[in-house]
Amino acid sequence: MRRSLKWFAVATTIGMFFVLIGGALVSKTGSGMGCGRSWPLCHGQVLPQHITPELIIELAHRIVSGTEGVMVLILSIWTWKEIGYIRETKFLSFLSFFFLILQGLIGAAAVLWGQSGFVLALHFGISLISFASLFLLTLLIFEVDRKFEADQLVIDKRMGRHIVFVSIYSYIVIYTGALVRHTKASLVCRDWPLCINNSPVLPENIYEWVQMGHRAAAGLIFIWIAYITGMTIKHYRHQKVLYWGWIIALCLVSLQVVAGALIIFTKLNLYIALLHAFFITCLFGVLSYFLLLYSRSKKSS
Repeated sequence: MRRSLKWFAVATTIGMFFVLIGGALVSKTGSGMGCGRSWPLCHGQVLPQHITPELIIELAHRIVSGTEGVMVLILSIWTWKEIGYIRETKFLSFLSFFFLILQGLIGAAAVLWGQSGFVLALHFGISLISFASLFLLTLLIFEVDRKFEADQLVIDKRMGRHIVFVSIYSYIVIYTGALVRHTKASLVCRDWPLCINNSPVLPENIYEWVQMGHRAAAGLIFIWIAYITGMTIKHYRHQKVLYWGWIIALCLVSLQVVAGALIIFTKLNLYIALLHAFFITCLFGVLSYFLLLYSRSKKSS
């Protein structure tokens, strides 16, 4: 496989990381309207005269996203030509480009017409699908020269069900987390893990419900991944990809929980908040890889 394609795939995947983290930075710093009600220009100008930190953050995110869109398109066409014979290539190429464009359109609509927090929360999740597709596409490119263990894996139905359903559930957790951010409910609960505040039995308003709903969802996925990891250590120790993959997933979800708690304790420290987004991005990439492995594995009962 041509080395240039490999390097370009890696660069494009890393670029998608910057798009995701940049989007999180825009929302966490309240820079979404840094360019006013104007898109793709800032305040209707190519070079705005009145420069603010919010404008710089928003404009930088637009430039990075636009550049990444071109890179994804090039990679999609390139991989179709080079490894189009691999079953998943065309599907992943389409997904990566389609969902990148979709998240850009949602972002543009939010700027031009405004959107509710429930709609804006989809933005990060859509970007994650594009990232996961790029990540798997890059693995396929490297796989051509050295086959991964996927061809030798035998994943039974029990493990397969866990892989499918925890991956779907992780997307729900991601949405609830984005909803916390876009409804400005990040610090509505001053305590962790419970929302004590004035000691109500149940959350008192929609913001507390959103916050506690996300905490409950995050707690469940932590327990679920910990259970799957224990099952893997017990029954799949000989299958190194699954063994180490689930250990990595457990580490990532643990870091995600810790970062979530630290967001409360540090009163929404920006760097910790960005790490929170980073960890869930990596976790979703790992779970997506498990889905690929399961789709290719030799099934057993």
